[in-house]
Amino acid sequence: MSITMRFPNGLHKAFTMSYDDGVKQDVRLVEIMKRYGLKGTFNVNSGLFRAEDADPDSSNRLSEKEVRALYVPNGQELAVHGLLHQGLLDLPIEQVTYEVIRDRANLEDMLGMPVRGMAYAYGHCNDTVVKALEACGIAYSRTTISSQKFAVPTNWLRLEATCHHNNERLFELADEFLAYTPRSSAYPAKLFYLWGHSYEFDWNLENNNWERIEAFAEKIGGHDDVWYATNIEIYDYVQAFGRLRFNLAQTVVENPTDTDVWFQCSGGKRWVVRAGETLRFGE
Repeated sequence: MSITMRFPNGLHKAFTMSYDDGVKQDVRLVEIMKRYGLKGTFNVNSGLFRAEDADPDSSNRLSEKEVRALYVPNGQELAVHGLLHQGLLDLPIEQVTYEVIRDRANLEDMLGMPVRGMAYAYGHCNDTVVKALEACGIAYSRTTISSQKFAVPTNWLRLEATCHHNNERLFELADEFLAYTPRSSAYPAKLFYLWGHSYEFDWNLENNNWERIEAFAEKIGGHDDVWYATNIEIYDYVQAFGRLRFNLAQTVVENPTDTDVWFQCSGGKRWVVRAGETLRFGE
């Protein structure tokens, strides 16, 4: 029997976004995301927040007060991007650790909640950096690699996105994703992961980039067969599926997590095993 993960409510598709640096243009982007029911993660540098008493025109960065009000209250995730946005490959390991752990601690103090996600400044990492992130309690970290695919990640500390918003195939990929329907229970769930920087929308006014992202949001949003989630919500859900305990005959499953998990079996039936429960199925 094949057993395949499905997203909450048995859905086979999920969509998320990841945007970097904590800049003023994020205000408009969050408004667009809210309008079309989209969710995602914003990766910020807590050591580069604009001072609260500084002239707002002196920096494109948001202040701590603005960061606190913008993201989490509007259903988005806030994640680490490095204290000072330094390229981690250029730093000795103790500075890599400080750049990550100090940013994480600052964000957690500000939000009063755990912060476990990250995007690499400049998108670069290596084995040494990944080990440092593990020691800092980072669950996932996004690179700047675009796969142009919809695979659910397996290497969460070298996380690849589907594409950047300027990718010439953006709308083609959206159509492909929205048209996807598993032909059988063995076909996997799919994830569309979009990344970028919202200040790029202002840099590319000649290409109507604000119109482009709004048109994309309108196309990708509002579909009943898509789960719209933050990066950490998707990470936690995939981990919960991986912790399910099936018997050898694949007729009983235990869910030791605090998350309801859906899966699909051969024959097409979808099941949900509730948090902390044992389910008899497949007989």
